[in-house]
Amino acid sequence: MKRTMIGLLVALPVAMVLNVNAAEARDTIRIVGSSTVYPFASYVTEEFGATTDYSTPVIESTGSGGGLKLFCAGDGMDTPDITNASRRIKPSELKTCMDNGVKNITEAIIGYDGIVVAHHIDNEPLALTREELFLAVAEKVPQNGELVPNPYKKWSDINSELPNKEIIILGPPATSGTRDAFEELVMEAASEDMEGYDGEAYTNVRQDGPWVDSGENDNLIVQRITRNRDALGVFGYSFLEENADKLQAATIDGVEPTPENISSGDYPVARSLFFYIKNSHADKVSGMDEYVEMFMSDKMIGQRGLLKRIGLINLPESMLEKVQKSVAEREKLKMSDLES
Repeated sequence: MKRTMIGLLVALPVAMVLNVNAAEARDTIRIVGSSTVYPFASYVTEEFGATTDYSTPVIESTGSGGGLKLFCAGDGMDTPDITNASRRIKPSELKTCMDNGVKNITEAIIGYDGIVVAHHIDNEPLALTREELFLAVAEKVPQNGELVPNPYKKWSDINSELPNKEIIILGPPATSGTRDAFEELVMEAASEDMEGYDGEAYTNVRQDGPWVDSGENDNLIVQRITRNRDALGVFGYSFLEENADKLQAATIDGVEPTPENISSGDYPVARSLFFYIKNSHADKVSGMDEYVEMFMSDKMIGQRGLLKRIGLINLPESMLEKVQKSVAEREKLKMSDLES
C-alpha cells in the first residue's frame, strides 16, 4: 500500500478524540507521536481495523516530543494509550511519566531509519560531510579562534567545491524526533571534534533564514523541494524511497543512505524507531493488546514484513526475536535502561 493511500486516513486532533471520562473504558485505541513512524503505524491501524472485529485506532502525528508530552501527562483514559517516537524516550520524559502516574511502560523497537538530506532529482549529485552540514546550520561557528554568528550564505562559502547556491535547508521543528536525531548525529558529532567548542556538543540552530522549520508533515517538505531546486530537505529515509522519482539523497561522509548501509550502521545518520505502550490501559481499551501483537508480528516487521514495502528497515533477526519477546512479556521500562 502506498503512503499516498495511507495519507487518506483521517487523524483527528487528540483534544477531540480523548474527551472521555477518565474512569470509562474505551472501544478505540488512541495513538500519537512521530511523523516518521506515522506511515508505518497508520498501515498497521488500517490493517487492524480491516481484519479484526475491533475499531480502527485513531492516530495523530504530533512529533516525537509532542507525543511523549501527551502520553506522559497522566494515566487517565483521556490520555493516549500508545505514542510513536523516532528517537528513544529521554530520562527526563520517563521521570515526567512516573511523576504523573504513568509507571508501567513497555518500549517497542520496530526497525531502523536513516535521516537523509535530499534534493531535486535533476540536480547534480551532492556529497556532504557532517562538518559541512553543521557549518550550514549552526547559529555560531568558529572563525579566527572565536565563535561568531554564522556568516555562511552559500554552500560554496563553506567549501569552494560545493555548489554556488544559497543555503536553504527545510528541516523538522524542535518537537520532532528527527530534529533531535539530526542534532545528536550531525551537530553533536561534528562540533565535539571541532576547534572552538572545547570538546562540547553545540546544537543551536541558526534563526537567520538558511534553516527553515517546516513542520511535522514531511510530505510538505518533499513538495517544496520539487518546486525549488536549491532547497534541501531533512527527513526519514522512507520518504526518500516513496519519492524516488522526484528526489535524490546527498551522501554523508561518503556513504549513501541505503537500507544496507543504514541497518549495518555504516551510514552515520541512522536511528532506531520506537513506540511506547501504556500498560495500565490494556484492560480498559478494547483491542490494545491485539494491536501491539499485530504491529510486532513477523507479518509487519519481519524480514519479509509488509512495512518493509513502505520503507521500514528491518531489525536483524536475533534482535527482532529479543524485542518481540520483551514486548510480548510487557517488560517494564526502567530509568536504568536509559542510562545503559
